[in-house]
Amino acid sequence: MSVTVHIPTPLRQYVGQAETLTIEGKTVGDALHKLTSQYPDLKKHLYSEDGNLRSFINIYVNDEDVRYLERNKTPLKESDEIRIIPSIAGGSAAVAPNVELRPDEILRYSRHLIMPEVGMEGQLKLKAARVLTIGAGGLGSPLALYLTAAGVGKLGIVDFDVVDLTNLQRQILHSTETVGKPKLESARDRLKALNPDVQMELYDAKLTSENALEILKDYDIVADGTDNFPTRYLVNDACVLLGKPNVYGSIFRFEGQASVFGMPGAPCYRCLYPEPPPPGLVPSCAEGGVLGILPGIIGVIQATEVVKLILGKGEPLVGRLLLFDALRMSFRELKLRRDPKCPICSEHRTIHKLIDYNQFCGISPQPQEKLPSDWEIDPVELKDLLDKSERIFLLDVREPQEWQICRIPGAHLIPLGQLPANMNQLNSADNIVAYCRSGVRSGKAVDLLRKSGFQKIKNLKGGILGWADKVDPAVPKY
Repeated sequence: MSVTVHIPTPLRQYVGQAETLTIEGKTVGDALHKLTSQYPDLKKHLYSEDGNLRSFINIYVNDEDVRYLERNKTPLKESDEIRIIPSIAGGSAAVAPNVELRPDEILRYSRHLIMPEVGMEGQLKLKAARVLTIGAGGLGSPLALYLTAAGVGKLGIVDFDVVDLTNLQRQILHSTETVGKPKLESARDRLKALNPDVQMELYDAKLTSENALEILKDYDIVADGTDNFPTRYLVNDACVLLGKPNVYGSIFRFEGQASVFGMPGAPCYRCLYPEPPPPGLVPSCAEGGVLGILPGIIGVIQATEVVKLILGKGEPLVGRLLLFDALRMSFRELKLRRDPKCPICSEHRTIHKLIDYNQFCGISPQPQEKLPSDWEIDPVELKDLLDKSERIFLLDVREPQEWQICRIPGAHLIPLGQLPANMNQLNSADNIVAYCRSGVRSGKAVDLLRKSGFQKIKNLKGGILGWADKVDPAVPKY
């Protein structure tokens, strides 16, 4: 029988960019076997070498999580939908006896006060609440703005970055005038202008295993606006250990996720994704891009969940994963199960303190392995060779949309994901120089081609950004 398999964005490059595929199969295991047989490049991203489904991959049949069922024997019906969901990141606050609203605050929050779900009691809860946001970027911007506007009593923000021009497409806390300034400074000025009554606590630091528990302990709710897996697992574990709700959001291109983790008896982030994907599988915003509006939507959902938790109203996203697809303008909700063997939130906890999250996520604290020096070429050296009319085959391994932004004259485009199937376009006798945006992807291309017999290929140090810095300042940076 035919079923529809939905392919997530990070894995579409292995199935010819298809969003959905029709696969024949009587069981989930049968359908996945046929899928990976048809698309062998996909198999290593779904299955480990021992044949087990990787722990950072979830499989849903329609809306049901089949992770803890016997997947290979789970039967399918005609027109069932299989969704591959990879990792891509209540109680109300007590009101202190001396908390009250001034006349000007009553006017400011009047649209809340006339709502029966909020009223005076709810607004006082908001004023007494202490919320910590991790990050002052894409997700942190709408989070901080709306929590400040709502009248949260104390807002903590953790960030150690500075405002960059590339941030302004989505990070609405900041402005052109604050480019180059610390994000915390920019955020403080913007939020104080919006609501000077909100107490702000700024943490100019990277959240680590050494400082997380100390920073998080004095807050009622934590809102995770991070963009990397080590910090996401760190926030999750710290929240579970401290008994704090963790309002989660993550974004990629046109897709977003949101949930609430860490509530008593409910799933945590590790229940959803026991392990992170391998480094490099899921691109960052800098590598894969993100619709500027998307973090606004997901961040506002996070802010809404925070307010609901403070008020003790409604049904928070506990045990539920909300998926948003901006291209289709569609929301979908998936049920989450608590992992009875979860190492952090189950009754059989094996994690009792914070760990090394870079190591856990496969990011070595040691210097990253580099290509041999004779496998690389400096932009200035390449320019000299080109000026001397040396025959150089320039191989651009970026994506087509990056090629449209800028390119080195005379280059040939073969995206890294398509390189294994298109090696026949290259001549091993040619002197080849590969480049990408910064030199990381092209380094992988050089390693791949060297192992395939291409001995006269080099990687352009620093990629096209290095070319712009050292050779041609007119090349746009992105």
